[in-house]
Amino acid sequence: MNTLTLSTVEPIVSKDRASLFAGPAHVLVRELTALDRERLLTHFLALDEDDRLLRFGQVVPDRVIENYVRTIDFKRDTVFGVFNSKLELSGVGHLAYLPAEGDKRTAEFGVSVLESARGQGIGSKLFERAAIRSRNTHVTMLYIHCLTSNSTMMHIAKKAGMKIEYAYGEADAYLTLSPADQSSILAEMLQEQAAVFDYALKRHARQASRLFESFMPVAVAA
Repeated sequence: MNTLTLSTVEPIVSKDRASLFAGPAHVLVRELTALDRERLLTHFLALDEDDRLLRFGQVVPDRVIENYVRTIDFKRDTVFGVFNSKLELSGVGHLAYLPAEGDKRTAEFGVSVLESARGQGIGSKLFERAAIRSRNTHVTMLYIHCLTSNSTMMHIAKKAGMKIEYAYGEADAYLTLSPADQSSILAEMLQEQAAVFDYALKRHARQASRLFESFMPVAVAA
């Protein structure tokens, strides 16, 4: 359960809805791997009780989060992240593929954003990236299940034009996706390249900062 790049490349859900996902170009989404598992754990453990309720549908203890992160199957599902300047995960989006039913293939999207990083469009950008990945992996329906009190997810769902069904304080949102085309494939490739480059710059900047700090005591003593 749950809590929009290159601004010139936005053919995400369908061409007529591309403008729905226009957002700040500085929010870059990178696909994560098993090597990022520790950063994922740090991110989820940093969520307070209210945020855990919105993300998982209940207030889960640390041990449940640890098990969740440990059992993420990166070969089956896709996980995306947005990194800050300290290489911490400010936001995480989990795209889980559900069993196919004939030609119908559905993927469920869940997202979490740290309180300190909200108001930057991170959740929307993660959704955008999940939508384009879904198109490019032949998913026909993108699905969100969340509490109706989850204003962030409800905003994303309504902004994307998703069909929303309400029941007992919970909401199910559905978005029918257009098939992949050359523009969607190119868009995802460019977004990933930009995010990887951005991550490398942040990593080098952080390494340089640490190296500079290590020489500071010597400089002061001299």
